[in-house]
Amino acid sequence: MDQFILNFLKNASEKNFQQLAEQFLPHYFTLISKVGGMISPETLTAIQKALQEGRLTDVVSKIQEVIAAAENAVLEVAVIGESGTGKSSFINALRGLSHVAEEAADVGVVETTKHKTPYQHPKYPKVTFWDLPGTGTPNFLPDTYLDKVGFDNYDFFVIISSSRFTINDARLAQKIKDAGKKFYFVRTKVDSDLFNEEKTKPTTFKKDRVLQQIRDYCLANLSDIGVSEPRIFLISNFDLDRFDFPKLEETLLKEVPCHKRHMFALLLPSISDASIEIKRSFLQEKIWMEALKSAALAFIPCMTFLMGFDLPQQEQCLKGYRSYFGLDDESIEEIAEKLDTPVQDIRGHLKSLDFWSLVKDDSIVAKSINCAEAFCAVKGGPSSSVIQGFKAYNLHSKFLNVVADDAKHLLRKIETVNIA
Repeated sequence: MDQFILNFLKNASEKNFQQLAEQFLPHYFTLISKVGGMISPETLTAIQKALQEGRLTDVVSKIQEVIAAAENAVLEVAVIGESGTGKSSFINALRGLSHVAEEAADVGVVETTKHKTPYQHPKYPKVTFWDLPGTGTPNFLPDTYLDKVGFDNYDFFVIISSSRFTINDARLAQKIKDAGKKFYFVRTKVDSDLFNEEKTKPTTFKKDRVLQQIRDYCLANLSDIGVSEPRIFLISNFDLDRFDFPKLEETLLKEVPCHKRHMFALLLPSISDASIEIKRSFLQEKIWMEALKSAALAFIPCMTFLMGFDLPQQEQCLKGYRSYFGLDDESIEEIAEKLDTPVQDIRGHLKSLDFWSLVKDDSIVAKSINCAEAFCAVKGGPSSSVIQGFKAYNLHSKFLNVVADDAKHLLRKIETVNIA
């Protein structure tokens, strides 16, 4: 940002920008009410104070720092478990890969993890899932395990079992807790347990009762081996939208550091309406910040012409949203292949693929608004600020909502085919 912009922002009207703060801030709190946002409470307080005092330089600076931290966040996830527990399947599911994909973690009935193995997310290279061996083997004893696997490198630990957790799991959990990091117990292959139970006891089978029995057994098992107040999540790696995976998503999002929540939310697979809404809310938060930054810069005369949201940027923005929700061209082709459906049949029902239909407006009202916008942009000041802030917010939100709705539509189609 050059010196002219800095000087103008410092001299902007305190009163006018305080009015802008009153319009934007209440909406932000509604965006983050469920799982928290990517702005720390301290930073949010600083932004709010800068808005109220009209210190535009600080507002823009703080927002740029938050966005840069979120976009450059590095996430390292450790997944621990014995062979055959579904550990590799869990990693593949979170990376959105099938077991036969070239970059998938090895899956097999024999031990495939004898040392720690990193698996980058295919879309988000700053996110790495580490496949770690189970504890208790001669090479990985509980007392030295964390040092051998490089404990300090991981943001949190997922301890996986497909039956019962062991005393070594309990010792490991305690060491992780003592070191001030988070761990989560995940019980996999719940779908197999339900299938087997129904097969052997068809007349008395009740799904909810069996799930509660599994949960109670795991909780008692962990309590017996010394884990106080254990949290256990029951999942199926092949049906992530069922059982406790949505609850695991929400828990992780609440507990990872603020600046890493955005990245983690984006990598979550769009497997349910709830997961799509979580992703939408995090992207909406970023839209809010970008709009606030646009509003601050629009105080400067003619700045909108230099840093406006033009058509190439709009098209790139829409493509980005499509990628986040798994609606990019490559993903659509993969889905069509899985469903044994022509690609054009899927593309024909997705509104987000037609960029021009979303931005084209030749009405007299639209042309009048564009003229008023240009006039205000030349003068700068509060009118330009409000117009540009709401324009950026509304246009980004329109793209986001169309893509999210398309993701839900495609999800319904996938569910229909799977049921059939």
